[in-house]
Amino acid sequence: MTAPKTIRIDEVDYVRASDVPKPEPGGDRNRCVVVVDRGWIWAGDLEEEDGRIRLHRAVWVFNWRTVGFDGVLADPKSDNVTIRPVPNVVDIPVDAEVFRVPVDDEWGV
Repeated sequence: MTAPKTIRIDEVDYVRASDVPKPEPGGDRNRCVVVVDRGWIWAGDLEEEDGRIRLHRAVWVFNWRTVGFDGVLADPKSDNVTIRPVPNVVDIPVDAEVFRVPVDDEWGV
């Protein structure tokens, strides 16, 4: 017997979680890791306005050891990576950005 692809409850169709495609990096929230001058590294849901980069749900990539930057991107929850939450929006001048890397919507959270 084959399992149904969808089920309808109270006029709402539901699908199996495993059938829902994973969002591409930078998905709905446009989450990015942003490297700025002086070596600061932040991540957050990125918004640009009036020459500023604002990161909502921001985290600070405080440090890492025994892995490279690619290791930080691949596994931010590793014991080798220290990420600290930021209680407010991070507001960065757009000219301070060195580069950004799109990541999935829950990166570092």
